Amino acid sequence: MNSKNLERLRAKYTGDQAERTYNPRFSKVVELLFRDGTRQLPFAGTPRFLAAPGLSAPIESGGLDGLQVALAGIPMDLGVSNRSGARFGPRAVRGIERIGPYNAVLDCLPLTDLKVADVGDVPFRSRFSLESCHQDIESFFARIVAAGVAPLSVGGDHSVTHPILRALGARNPVGLIHIDAHCDTGGPFDGTRFHHGAPFRNAVLDGVLDPERCIQIGIRGSSEYLWEFSVDSGMTVISMEQFQRMGCEAVIRKAAEVVGDGPVYVTFDVDGLDPSFAPGTGTPEVGGLTTREVLQILHGLKGVNVVGGDVVEIAPQYDPTTNTVQIAAQILFEILSLMVFSPSIGRRAP
Repeated sequence: MNSKNLERLRAKYTGDQAERTYNPRFSKVVELLFRDGTRQLPFAGTPRFLAAPGLSAPIESGGLDGLQVALAGIPMDLGVSNRSGARFGPRAVRGIERIGPYNAVLDCLPLTDLKVADVGDVPFRSRFSLESCHQDIESFFARIVAAGVAPLSVGGDHSVTHPILRALGARNPVGLIHIDAHCDTGGPFDGTRFHHGAPFRNAVLDGVLDPERCIQIGIRGSSEYLWEFSVDSGMTVISMEQFQRMGCEAVIRKAAEVVGDGPVYVTFDVDGLDPSFAPGTGTPEVGGLTTREVLQILHGLKGVNVVGGDVVEIAPQYDPTTNTVQIAAQILFEILSLMVFSPSIGRRAP
């Protein structure tokens, strides 16, 4: 051991200097997060998404005033076609501790850089009627959008994204970055068109989603015959086979090219990941994305004009390891971090 270097380190990092952080980038983070030499216990208090604060007042009484992002739960899975259980996703994600609060790759503290609150769950009139649940979701998010607040939610099955898009794209259609195993642009079956395999077909036909500004990443499995609407409408579809040939950086460049500078919604279905990473979902498909690839994609979207997002199809009861819920919470954090650099929300230079 170099004795001079040891003495230098002791002089710098012990005694009165022991708690000092020298790197100016990190000292700012420490100053914001630590109070009286410690941080808030991650395992204590009321569970909320990403440990965000709750509303200071009910939504109908001005609770949205001053907010930039509303975190919301959508505990509804009446649109699933295989295994149910995504209704338990929001509660499980709220229970995950130690996500963030600093994003080292994007260099931001989203809960500090933005005005964010967990606004609770969508209140449903019926636990049995899929159509009325969609109406309740649209009404709930229309109120958030009307207040000038960006919605970021946890589902719930993927059918919930359709009514959110109806609220968000009511005046002007939005673009879409969609990570999933399935295109979710199928037609009606079993008497309804509002299932989780059809939200983006419905949104395009409603005029709230611009298909030419949509990219779908990670598509695979045996249901390709259901997705012809994606290509016919002008969406860009990146199958897993194409993803492997192109590589992550090329896919990121393609996504930025497709969505351009306009408003973009980011939707992440946990079955976009290979089930070895996220088995807790209703429709697992082998051969999917890795967590590292998903993080790389999201980090590469820094500066995109994100106006909303969601993480869906988390069915925690199929994953006793809690890995799926942990990943879902991390993805929620990454989308929130992207909002810091969105021209429509955070306005921080990328």
